[in-house]
Amino acid sequence: MNETVAAVGPWLQYLDHAGIAVFALSGALVAAAKRQTLVTFIFFAVITGVGGGTVRDLLIGAPVFWIETNLFLFLCVAAGFIVWFLPARIWQGSALLWLDAFGLAAYATFGAAKGLAYGVAPLPALGMGVLTACLGGIIRDVLSGEPSILMRPELYVTAAALSAALMVGLLLLGLPGPIAGAIAALAGFALRGAAIRKGWSLPAYGR
Repeated sequence: MNETVAAVGPWLQYLDHAGIAVFALSGALVAAAKRQTLVTFIFFAVITGVGGGTVRDLLIGAPVFWIETNLFLFLCVAAGFIVWFLPARIWQGSALLWLDAFGLAAYATFGAAKGLAYGVAPLPALGMGVLTACLGGIIRDVLSGEPSILMRPELYVTAAALSAALMVGLLLLGLPGPIAGAIAALAGFALRGAAIRKGWSLPAYGR
């Protein structure tokens, strides 16, 4: 993990933690919408928060990140309890969408950098960034019977791909990790934010 910190800077580690917490909240909120039990709240929070990063680490041969410390599972379990106990009105509106956009960009940027740090080739490293940011949400949607983010035209996976591609490209060009990470994360967040505010989406197949 020290290689990863050196590649992206410790500040992006904190963004990664925040992204896990945000995605865990989104998983618990799906359980709330389905009126499930507290155990299901926690399960959805965990699978959404750590799902993408777990598969990434297994693919690149890294130690699975949440096994090394209590922090990540604590964040996910805490998210489940927070959604369970706080009034539902707190989660209404677009606040969670913006938090999710922040988590998406940070997760994609961090995932791509970690792939490179573990010797993954550039294109697969880009894929690791997208997988890190999106897979947890895909698993959440499949388990809950909701339409997957992959089946929606909105700019979601595209925003993750932009962050991951910029991180890989800028690091290969020799830009310092913290600067490359800031540019990549901000670009992905800006694209996702524009999609939220303006309803941007990719054109659908029309033939």
